[in-house]
Amino acid sequence: MTTIDTTGAAPAAPGLLSGAYRTVWRWHFYAGLLVLPILMVMALTGGLYLFKGEIDDAVYRPMAQVTPAVRPLAPDRLRAAAETATGGTATQMLVPARSDRAVRFAVTMPDQSKRTVFVDPSDARVTGVTPFGGVMETVKRLHSLALIGPWANALVEIVAGWTIILVATGTFLWWPRGRKVGVVAVTSNDTGRRPFWRDLHAVTGLYAGGIILFLAVTGMPWSVVWGHQVGDWIKSSGLGRPTPPPAASPWAHAAHVDAPAGVGWTMEGMVMPTPPALAPASLATVVATVEQQAMPRPWLVSIPADPGLAVTVARQVTRVEDTRTLYVDGATGAVRADIGYRDFGAGARATEWGIAVHQGTQYGQINRYVMLSGCLAIWLLGVSALVMWWKRRPKGRLAAPVAPPGPRAKVAVLAIVLPLAILYPLTGLSLVVAVVLDRLVRVLSLPKEPTT
Repeated sequence: MTTIDTTGAAPAAPGLLSGAYRTVWRWHFYAGLLVLPILMVMALTGGLYLFKGEIDDAVYRPMAQVTPAVRPLAPDRLRAAAETATGGTATQMLVPARSDRAVRFAVTMPDQSKRTVFVDPSDARVTGVTPFGGVMETVKRLHSLALIGPWANALVEIVAGWTIILVATGTFLWWPRGRKVGVVAVTSNDTGRRPFWRDLHAVTGLYAGGIILFLAVTGMPWSVVWGHQVGDWIKSSGLGRPTPPPAASPWAHAAHVDAPAGVGWTMEGMVMPTPPALAPASLATVVATVEQQAMPRPWLVSIPADPGLAVTVARQVTRVEDTRTLYVDGATGAVRADIGYRDFGAGARATEWGIAVHQGTQYGQINRYVMLSGCLAIWLLGVSALVMWWKRRPKGRLAAPVAPPGPRAKVAVLAIVLPLAILYPLTGLSLVVAVVLDRLVRVLSLPKEPTT
C-alpha cells in the first residue's frame, strides 16, 4: 500500500529550502501529479493535430484523390450522390483547393450519427465513406477530452489553469537563490543518477515554459466557463463580433443542427436569417455567388436545415488575416453579409490570432515546429518528473515535499495561485478542493498517539 510521506522527502541543502520554497515545491509536486497525465495526452494529440493535413492526406488519399475534373458536375448532383449513398442528409460541403481532390460532404444519418462522404466532382461517384471527420476528428476529440463526455470540457479549463500554476511555481523553484545563475544546462551525463534528471527537468522548463504557458492561455477560449463568459462579453461589447450590414437581418443564435462549421471562434454558432424564399435553396446558386466574389478555395459550405437561414460559406485559412465568411441567400444568391478579419473587434482579433498560433498555422512551418517543441517538452517534463520522483521515493510512500509549519510560508503560493483562482473560476474551485485534500492528507499523516 502506498502512503503519503510528509517526513521523508528528499533531504534539504542547508539554507536552501526556506518555508516559501518548500510550500511552492509541494504545490508544484501536487500540480504535476494532478495534471501531467492529462496534459501529456493533450500534448500528444495536439502534436499530431499540428500535422492534420499531412495525416489526413496520407490516410484518405485513395478516397480523396481523383482525376482532375475538366467540367465538374453541379454541386447539387454531388450532394444528391452523397445522400443517396448513405441515406442521410448533407449538412456541409467542403470544396477543395485542388482540382484533383474529391468534394467532401458531412452527412447526418437518421440516427443522428455523422459520416464524411467523398464524391468525385467529375462524375458524382462516391469514392469513400468514413466516420465524420475521420481519424483526425478522433484526435481532435481526444485533445479536447470530448470523448470522455460533455463534462470533460470543464476538465480542460482546470488542466489549463493548473498548467499555468505549474509554470509559475516551476519558475519560482528555478530562480537563483544565493547563486549567480540558475540551472541553464544539463551538467551531468549519468542518466542513472537523479541530478541528471533534475537538471534536464529544470532546463526543459526554462526553455519551453513560455511556449507551454502560451498553449495553456490560448487554449482557454474553448473552455466551458471562462471561455463562454469572456467570449460572450467580448463578442457582445463591440470588441468581438461585428454588427451585420444595415440591409441584413441581425445575427441569430443557431439551433444545434444549423450551427455553421469552420467560421472560427468569433462567429461560432451565429447564423443570419433571410427573407422568405419563393424557390428552394440551391448549392449551384451559392457556389456561383462565391466564385463571383472571388473568394479563394477551400471553402466550407454549411447547409442549414431551416430554409429561413442564409447559407454560410467560410474560407478555410491558415492566417487569421485571410479570414472571410459569406452569408448567401440560397434561393437568390444574394450576399447578405461579407465578414472578414478586418471587421472583428480588438478582443476577437487577439483571440483569433492566439488560436491560429496555438494551432501552428499563423506563421508557417516555424510556427508549427515551435508549438511541436512545446508538446515534446511537456512529455520530457513529465518523464523527467516521474524519474526524479521514483529515484527519491521511499518504498511504499508518495514522498510529497514536506509542508512547513506556520502561515507565512503560504504567502508565496497565495501570490501565485490567488490571481489565477480569481481569473479562472474552475481552477479556483479546484484549488479550494486541493487545499482541503492537502489539509486532510496532513492530518491523516500525523503520527498517532500511543494508547494506554
